[in-house]
Amino acid sequence: QAQRPWRRTGLKPPIPAALGVLLALALLALARLPPSLDCSPHLPPASSPPGPRWEAATPLSGGQARGERPPMPPARLWQDQPPGRGRRRQQGVMGDAPLWFSNDDLQKMQLLASGRVVSKTRVPAHGQVLRVGLRAMGDAEGDALPASPEGDCREGRCGLIKRPGDLYEVLAFHLDRVLGLNRSLPAVARRFTSHLLPYSYTDGSLRPIIWWVPDLQHLEDANNDQNSCALGWLQYQEMLQPHGPTLVAGDAPCSSIPRGEWSRLALFDFLLQVHDRLDRYCCGFQPDPSEPCVEEMLHEKCRNPAELVLVHILVRRSAPSRLVFIDNAGRPQHPEEKLNFRLLQGIDSFPAVAVATLRSGRLQSLLLESLRVDQELWESQGGAEGLRPLLRTIDRRARILLRYIQEHNLTVFGDSP
Repeated sequence: QAQRPWRRTGLKPPIPAALGVLLALALLALARLPPSLDCSPHLPPASSPPGPRWEAATPLSGGQARGERPPMPPARLWQDQPPGRGRRRQQGVMGDAPLWFSNDDLQKMQLLASGRVVSKTRVPAHGQVLRVGLRAMGDAEGDALPASPEGDCREGRCGLIKRPGDLYEVLAFHLDRVLGLNRSLPAVARRFTSHLLPYSYTDGSLRPIIWWVPDLQHLEDANNDQNSCALGWLQYQEMLQPHGPTLVAGDAPCSSIPRGEWSRLALFDFLLQVHDRLDRYCCGFQPDPSEPCVEEMLHEKCRNPAELVLVHILVRRSAPSRLVFIDNAGRPQHPEEKLNFRLLQGIDSFPAVAVATLRSGRLQSLLLESLRVDQELWESQGGAEGLRPLLRTIDRRARILLRYIQEHNLTVFGDSP
C-alpha cells in the first residue's frame, strides 16, 4: 500500500496539530473582538447623523431654528449611559445618572422626555410657548382618566414647550444642578410628534420643555404677574445690607426670601449673563442698539434708579423662602468685555459648594457628564466636541467671578437644600 505523503516525508498526521492551531487562532480572535454595544462604556452611535451645531441650527440668542431632520421619537433619557465617577446606578428606565440629580428630578425629566401629550394650552402674552399636559408612558391608571389641562397641571404633569432658540435653558438647568443651587426647573430637549400640537412644533425641530410649577406665587396685578413680589432696585439693595431692614413694607413674599437666595441668583445669572431679572434695563453694560432694552427705551431709565424694578422674582406657595429660577436662556454669546457686573452688586457672600465647584477646575467635565444624560440634546450638538465652546465660555466667566470674589474679599456660606 502506497504511503501517505506525510509518512513519506516523516511528518506526523496533521489532524491534531491543525485542530490545535485553529483553536488557538479562534481564541485569539475572540479576545480581540470589541465589547458588545450593550456593555460598552461609551455612548452608542447616533441612529441618524447629528444635526447642525447649536450655534448654527438653533441660535441661542433667541432666534428661530429650522428643523432639518425628520421627526424622531421622544428622547431616550438615561439609556446606555456610562457609569463613572460621581454616578449613581438607578434601576429601570432611568439607568445611570449623576448624583446631583434627585429622584424627583429624574422622574420629572423622564416625564418631560417621553410623556404622551394629552392636552395643550396657550400661555397668555407668550405667543410661541405652549403648556402641555403629559401622561407617563405605560401609566394605565392615568390613561383611563380624561385629559384635564388644569387637573394635570395641579398634579405636576405639565410642561412648557418653548422656542428652539431657548435650548440654552436646558444647559442652564444642568449648570444649576452641577453647582448644587437646585433652584431651576427640570428641563430637557425633545422633538414632538403629537397630532395635538401645531405643525411648527412637530416639524422635527428640537425644543426645550420645562416642567410647569403648579403653585408659583403670582401678583394679582396683570401688568406685573411675572413676580411674586414687587421689588425695586433700591429696595433690593437695602435688603442685601448685612443689617438692613428685614421687611419690605407691605410685601410679605419678598421679606421671606433670605439673603442667601439672592447670592445664588446673582452667581447663576452672572455665569449665564441673564439680565432680565436683576438688570432688565441693561444698566450694567453698554447695550447694542438692537437690544430690547434699547428698543423699548428701558435703558434711558438707568439715570433714575428709583424707577428700576426687578422681574421674574418668583417663589412657590409651598416654599416662599426659596427663589425659583425661570426663563434662564441667558446670553452665551455676550462678549467678555461687556460682562454685566451689576448683577453682583450688593452681594457679599456666595454658596460654598458652588464656589468650590468653580475652583475645582472640573466645571466643564462635570457639565459634559451631566449633559450626556439628555441624549437628544447631546446628539444634536455633536456631543462633547460641539458643546465645548459653550462650556469654555461659562468656564471663563467662572474664573472671572472667582477673581472678583478674591479681589473684593467676599466670603462663602454653607448651603441649605
